[in-house]
Amino acid sequence: MIKVALVGCGRIAKRHSELLGDNQIAGMCLVAACDLEEEKARAIGERFGVPFFTDMDRMMEEVPIDLVVVLTPTGAHAGHVIQLARFQKDILVEKPMALTLEDADAMIQACDQNGCRLFVVKQNRFNVPVVKLREAVEAGRFGKFVLGTVRVRWCRHQQYYDQDPWRGTWAMDGGVLTNQASHHVDMLQWMIGDVESVFAKATTALARIEAEDTIIVTLKFSNGALGVIEATTAARPINLEGSISVLGEAGTVVIGGFAVNQMQTWAFEEKLPGDDQVLEEYSVNPPNVYGFGHQAYYEHVVDCMDNEKQHLVDGLEARKSLELINAIYESVETGREVFLRFLPRKCPLGRPVA
Repeated sequence: MIKVALVGCGRIAKRHSELLGDNQIAGMCLVAACDLEEEKARAIGERFGVPFFTDMDRMMEEVPIDLVVVLTPTGAHAGHVIQLARFQKDILVEKPMALTLEDADAMIQACDQNGCRLFVVKQNRFNVPVVKLREAVEAGRFGKFVLGTVRVRWCRHQQYYDQDPWRGTWAMDGGVLTNQASHHVDMLQWMIGDVESVFAKATTALARIEAEDTIIVTLKFSNGALGVIEATTAARPINLEGSISVLGEAGTVVIGGFAVNQMQTWAFEEKLPGDDQVLEEYSVNPPNVYGFGHQAYYEHVVDCMDNEKQHLVDGLEARKSLELINAIYESVETGREVFLRFLPRKCPLGRPVA
């Protein structure tokens, strides 16, 4: 069994602890939990019968651990990963891996130097319809890409942001693009390819936070395709949509639902056996916006650790979407088109407000 410990016992830890603590992941088990706030660590520890800590170094020294999962606020990811890398155990970190490119590079370097693998959670890549879409991309069924879009229309009331003082801050969290839509940014780039340039506008429409709650982005991909990102947490009164659309010269696929979970359009100029069944067979009804992807992601990690396979999203792969997010914020701040690759100058992400 791969022995797993959690560092950070906030909102997202509920999902991770249930999967690991309730033995939903074959080959993995929860062995410890840690949080600076003892009551949060205690709640998970007592529920699943594992020791809990407020000091992660002590936890790593006292408990046999194979994989440590970092679920702390995004702005703290880099420091925690670098500190944990010294123990030479594999590390899994929630999205996004960091807020700045400097932090991402330091995390990658620390893990490389200490011989530990760095897994970054991109669970939507494992959604059933998303896997099918990726198969079509890899098979070349779209031909020349024309347009790719993602939409995140979710509802986050002020009480969500008020749960923790770091939420919605530039130094520790960012806005809807960095938090809720980072998976969708990753998916769009994964499907269509490298991005050449971006132009973006953002606003803080309803939430009382430093960062944005609503953003729109236009993208030009290196292969000539265009793209659109639309993301907001100001949808009211409920979560409406988390979707991706891919249009090419030879076909169109649209995945909708509120968690990229419903195959809505699967149409290609050249039909293949099984195409008529895709809409029915490749849709799922997840219990929440997290979907079922975390379970499939953990199963992928087990496979990588047990069989020495290359993991789908390592530090370098996760850095690609982080660079894109930084470029988008750079465009918002400068009011200009930003070309990748670039050095952030105005991007406020990961930096305290003066």
